[in-house]
Amino acid sequence: MELSRKHLEASSSYFLVYIELIVLVSCLHLQGLNMFGLAKAALAVRGNDTDQQALLQFKAKITGDELRVMESWNSSIHFCQWHGVTCGRKHQRVTKLELQYLKLSGSLSPYIGNLSFLKELNLVGNSFYNQIPQEIGYLRRLETLELINNSISGEIPSNLSACSKLALVDMRGNQLTGEIPASLSLLSNLKLLRFSNNSLRGSIPPSLGNLSSLQKKDQQRTTIFAENSLLRITYQRILMATDRFSTQNLVGSGSFGSVYKGILEESGAVIAVKVLNLLNSGASRSFLAECEALKNIRHRNLVKLLTAISGVDHQGNDFKALVYEFMANGSLEDWLHPFDDMNGSKAMRNLSFVQRINVVIDVAHALEYLHHGCEVPIIHCDLKPSNILLDEKIVGHISDFGLAKILSVNTINYSTNQSSSLGLRGTIGYTPPEYAMGSELSTKGDVYSYGILLLEMFTRKRPTDESFKENLSLRNFVKAALPGRVIDIIDPILLQERAKQGTVTNITLNKINLGNDIHLQCLNSIFEIGIICSADSPSKRMDMIDVVSKLCSIRYKVLTKRYMMLNPQVPKVL
Repeated sequence: MELSRKHLEASSSYFLVYIELIVLVSCLHLQGLNMFGLAKAALAVRGNDTDQQALLQFKAKITGDELRVMESWNSSIHFCQWHGVTCGRKHQRVTKLELQYLKLSGSLSPYIGNLSFLKELNLVGNSFYNQIPQEIGYLRRLETLELINNSISGEIPSNLSACSKLALVDMRGNQLTGEIPASLSLLSNLKLLRFSNNSLRGSIPPSLGNLSSLQKKDQQRTTIFAENSLLRITYQRILMATDRFSTQNLVGSGSFGSVYKGILEESGAVIAVKVLNLLNSGASRSFLAECEALKNIRHRNLVKLLTAISGVDHQGNDFKALVYEFMANGSLEDWLHPFDDMNGSKAMRNLSFVQRINVVIDVAHALEYLHHGCEVPIIHCDLKPSNILLDEKIVGHISDFGLAKILSVNTINYSTNQSSSLGLRGTIGYTPPEYAMGSELSTKGDVYSYGILLLEMFTRKRPTDESFKENLSLRNFVKAALPGRVIDIIDPILLQERAKQGTVTNITLNKINLGNDIHLQCLNSIFEIGIICSADSPSKRMDMIDVVSKLCSIRYKVLTKRYMMLNPQVPKVL
């Protein structure tokens, strides 16, 4: 019995020691994990500090900021909230720097090479000068580099080849000198490389010809490349992808043909197939126009043409089709004016105020590119909501280039004295008045259509609305309400959105005043842009470069106000 008691006491002691050891080890383990977490946090903070300092050094080199957009780059708010800066969600490191069309001037800071997580750098349409810093070669994650239409001089950095993930490089419209570095042939992911309208000398380095992703566009212009890449898709593959053009896959139809959704069996890629109705006399001409317009252009806000098919179908009839990337959220028309469903009710899908601003800026960017960013200006000729497609992120893409016109050198400048034998192009309500009088097609015609689209976007009224009779039009309807009665003409859904957010408690004219309401101020400014763009006289319409700049400034005001409302503890920027 005594032995049993001693044995029990000894066992208990050993057990207590064992428990203490477990607790000690657990504490050390937890402490180690905690120290590991602290170390990771410290690294993240250090990385964040590096990014912030790099951005501040970038700002320090800015000598001109007409729109005062860089005022947001200060310590009162986190740098991920600064204008034009996008950060990754996980590490809060800078992944995008988008400062296009902001009337900035200055040189590029070498500290930009410290933004080690940067994937996109877009400084298009500013006045940056001096050389591209060699430190840009440190951006190993960089995928897109767009420096179009600045005043950048010097040679193209040869160590740009160290940015191994680069897929797009566009430096057109600068003052670059020297030759194209042969080292760029190391960029195996490169799809688009453009250096036109510079002062480069020499010819294309032969090694660049080894890049299968690039296609030489013009032997005479030795620095122009376009994306190679029209997929080789046969009629049989299209037939399988669309389940033999099943009505269940029918997305939409028009006078020139029907659009089907398809899934390629090999890759699972979702595509949109536009099958031309060749019984329509204009269908073949539309097919050729769209191929010609889209074959050598590429922009994130233009629908991407994957391939064109011309041959015969399984019955021996002529067959023509265009294959595009599929846009998951349909057309802008579907969002603004949804059709009745099978039960007779409308499946309403609403775009928020900010989403609408984003979409009209997307469209403006695309038009600016077509009018000013291509070697020869391209006129779309049929801009309207049904030709604006939205992807899964509600990003706008201009589609349907069946009526597009590529201007010749002699027709780039608008002239009302010239007549067109091409007939009236476009859609009633969106076609500029001068086209009906036989005037020459011009980029200003697209600007008119854009102005009408802009007014429709925020009133949700078509230009052909039955309420517009005699001398009343969408433009006059909006113009008569400016500036004091904006609330009378805006889409009621936008007011309901603000009521739900708690920013408006009583949606009446007496409760909302233009003078102290930033949203109404911005809407007033947007409507004014739409009025100017849709002026009867082409010479009085805005240029799309100016439209982009003004709309980006308006969006900045809206987003800044929203951020301040959501973060009232943040001091206001002086």
